[in-house]
Amino acid sequence: MHYGTSRGQAGRSFDSAAARRLREGLRLSPEDVAYGMRAAYGMEIDARTVAAWEAGVAAPDEQQLSALAGALWCSAADLMGSPGTLREYRLALGVSPTDVAREIGMAPEEYAEVEETGVWAGDARQADALAGVLRLPVPALIEFTGRDEELARLLRKAATTRWQAHVAAVCELVPLPREYVAEGLRGLHAAYHSTTAASLGWGQPASASSRDAGREFLEEILAHFWQAVEG
Repeated sequence: MHYGTSRGQAGRSFDSAAARRLREGLRLSPEDVAYGMRAAYGMEIDARTVAAWEAGVAAPDEQQLSALAGALWCSAADLMGSPGTLREYRLALGVSPTDVAREIGMAPEEYAEVEETGVWAGDARQADALAGVLRLPVPALIEFTGRDEELARLLRKAATTRWQAHVAAVCELVPLPREYVAEGLRGLHAAYHSTTAASLGWGQPASASSRDAGREFLEEILAHFWQAVEG
C-alpha cells in the first residue's frame, strides 16, 4: 500500500532541468512555450519567465505549473522532483485541493489549512483515505499525519529494550502487516546493538564511545526503522 511535511510551495521540487529538456525535445523556444501558456491558459507569461524557471532562479506556482505542463505536452509530475510536501504529492498527480478534500471527507477550507500549516486535523479514517488518494508512501503518511514523534519514541524503546514488547503499539501507528513491523523492529534492535558494539575500539574509553554511537543511532531512529522494514 502506498502511504512522507506538508509545508512548502509548488516550486520547491520544480525540476528546472526537466522543463528545459522537455521543451528542447519538442523543438520549442522559450517564446513558443510562453505563447502556448498565454493562448491556451490565459497566463501572462513571457519568454524571460520561462527562461528563469529553466535556470532555476524562479519557479512556477500551482496554476503556472499546470499550464506549463500543458504547453510542454506532459504531466505536472514530469516537471517535479521527488515530492516533499502534501501539496507536491497532489500536484504530481494533477489533483485539485477540492477533489482531495471530497475524497477524504474533509471540508475544502480545512484541507487547505492542512497543506498550508502542515498540521493534520483529520482522523484515522481520513488519514487512510489521504494515503490512497495521494499514493503516499508509509513514511510520508506517518509524517504528514503527525505520528512521527510518537513512533520515534516507541522505536527508541524497541531498539534499546525488548523489541517484542513494542510490536503491537507500533502496529497501531504504522499501516503495515504485523510481520513486517516485527521484522523491522528485530532488525532495528540488532542494528542498534551492532552499532554500539562496533564503537568499542582500541584506545577509546568504551563507555563514551558506545554512548556516542548509540545516541547518534537513536537520533536517526526513523530512518533506521524504514531501512529495516524495507530490508
